[in-house]
Amino acid sequence: MSLKEIRKKLFGSVVWGNLLAMVIVGVALFVGMCMWMSHYTMHGEGVDVPDVKGMTLGDATYALERLELVTVVVDSAYVREQPAGIVLEQKPGSGSRVKSGREIYLTINQRQTPTNTIPDIAGNCSRREAEARLRALGFKIGPMEFVSGDPDWVVALKVGGREVYSGERVPCDVPVVLVVGRSDMGDDMADEELTDPWGTDTTAEASSETQEEYEEEL
Repeated sequence: MSLKEIRKKLFGSVVWGNLLAMVIVGVALFVGMCMWMSHYTMHGEGVDVPDVKGMTLGDATYALERLELVTVVVDSAYVREQPAGIVLEQKPGSGSRVKSGREIYLTINQRQTPTNTIPDIAGNCSRREAEARLRALGFKIGPMEFVSGDPDWVVALKVGGREVYSGERVPCDVPVVLVVGRSDMGDDMADEELTDPWGTDTTAEASSETQEEYEEEL
């Protein structure tokens, strides 16, 4: 094959036509892909998340669905001061810019006070261990009470002014009072019994009276 024939085949209309067709197809595919990605990701489109905290679950769902957002209840808590069934927390927060169809996660206030079982603590735990176990179970710790006994050792538990026992279910929002032993309680009580509230020495007075009676008899 001569050089002229080779040049004719390389630069012929058929070759250039195929190359042009390939370029056109490539550009069309690229433009189509960009348009599809823009539509799929809704680039430049979005809505502001409304503030639904404090709303009932029904009202919050309605407000979110109007903006094509999806309501998902993921957790519940208990706040005594708040009405039951209202939204306590939301994620993403109000004012966040999100795309339509985004899930909004809500935490709802429970309708009943949560309760839990009192663990086996009285007579088996130190004060620190008892506090750690109770807090891990969601209990609140109230002011301690002290009685005569082994130092820093939990003697009993009280809730609402009454003694509670292992296995009993009590509300988690009522503080648990630890009744703790203290070695100096007995000494304090003994000192109080021996101390005359009027500040007089009863022992000296008794000895003086006995001496006077003895002298009168003589």
